[in-house]
Amino acid sequence: MDILKLTVVELSAALRERKLSSVEITKAYLEAIRKDREHPKPLNAYVCVTEEAALAAAEASDERIAQGTATPLTGIPIAIKDNMNIRGVATTCSSKILAPYRASYDSFVAEKLLGEHGMVCLGKTNMDEFAMGSSTETSAFGITRNPVDRDRIPGGSSGGSAAAVAGFLAPVALGSDTGGSIRQPAAVCGVVGMKPTYGLVSRYGLVAFASSLDQIGPIARTVEDCALILSALTGNDPRDATSLELPAKRFAPKDDLKGKRIGVPKEYFVEGMDAEVEKNIRGVIEKLKTAGAQIVDISLPHSEYAVPTYYIVATAEASSNLERFDGVKYGYRASEAKSLSEMYQLSRTRGFGAEVKRRIMLGTYVLSAGYYDAYYLKALKVRTLIKRDFEAAFMKCDYILGPTSPTPAFKLGEKTDDPIAMYLSDIYTISANLAGVPALSVPTGVNSAGLPIGTQLIGKILDDEGLLSAAKTVESLAKKV
Repeated sequence: MDILKLTVVELSAALRERKLSSVEITKAYLEAIRKDREHPKPLNAYVCVTEEAALAAAEASDERIAQGTATPLTGIPIAIKDNMNIRGVATTCSSKILAPYRASYDSFVAEKLLGEHGMVCLGKTNMDEFAMGSSTETSAFGITRNPVDRDRIPGGSSGGSAAAVAGFLAPVALGSDTGGSIRQPAAVCGVVGMKPTYGLVSRYGLVAFASSLDQIGPIARTVEDCALILSALTGNDPRDATSLELPAKRFAPKDDLKGKRIGVPKEYFVEGMDAEVEKNIRGVIEKLKTAGAQIVDISLPHSEYAVPTYYIVATAEASSNLERFDGVKYGYRASEAKSLSEMYQLSRTRGFGAEVKRRIMLGTYVLSAGYYDAYYLKALKVRTLIKRDFEAAFMKCDYILGPTSPTPAFKLGEKTDDPIAMYLSDIYTISANLAGVPALSVPTGVNSAGLPIGTQLIGKILDDEGLLSAAKTVESLAKKV
């Protein structure tokens, strides 16, 4: 039995049947992480590995399983993106400015998964600094590599989480998605990644980038594994004002799309998409037809404005959220500063990377007097139009299908000097965040160079279970030759 190749569902069954112990599973993953660090081109998926705590948690999980008080997730290892708090563990957001910080409290997701369900945290995963990037190349702790081709990017900003799952350094991971940061890395690494409905998973203890867009979700090897993790993360949390007042729900996706209407937006098949990506997505559409789904042509007319709208709204919110990192209460402080203003300036100059500074300045500009109405207020109006596009489309279809990323994984360093080209990596994913709808990427094949291609499915608000069911069908169709 190759422990590293087992899915979460398979690991859960092996633990219940006492074929494996949590300590055995955890040791296997810790050894895999150690071996990867010795590789000439390590994935660098983790910024820190919590080995001692992981083994202690695994032992406690084995006791819980023996006592009969376990849940299906008890004893399963997980990797957590380094912008979610775990008490006593570093939360750096892959930034120098937070390098000295140790979390003083648990995030909601840590409480649920590690506390309530007894999952085993292997460590915190690498990411684009403060989740600002699409390639995990802006991290202060080094780039992350794609397990499929170590000279290519793993996507971002949750690139460490996607690389850990795809590279068999974790069976499942958590990421955060502000404009595609779960789905795009999942697509280019060949795994499943889901952004739930906005507000379905509490953001308490998640370091904020853009509060009206951020959402936590799972990255796994199968749709069923994603559903199992998401089931453990639902439920209202009064500490997050945007948490939906809904009871916890167990998601049980079914492989059946017969009679369902799948919308294909004409705006998603335009110039700029890689030819092999388009061929793959159109192949998925044909398979869905044979499976009994009804394909419907739809339009999302304001899609072309999604990227500029996002980079106004997100940077404005980032400018406000990142004000707290001033060197006063926690994180990096320039000790030689001779005045308060000098301490602010030096701490932030040295602590923040180039991309974070770029976005803070852009956000501050669009919020400034004389420009607020011209940029930020207008962007909010366009955001409403984008949301209405989805509402109109869902009158004609049950789910929307298209590419997750316009291209497969590109070479490391290929777009670092061209921010606009980098931003366009999220052209198909951003709209779902602006509208607050659930969206998911599922692997549907590879190109001629063997690089993964992901298909994105978008659902109606709160139809997360239906979306998982649709993805399960696409997943099973993609496996058929």
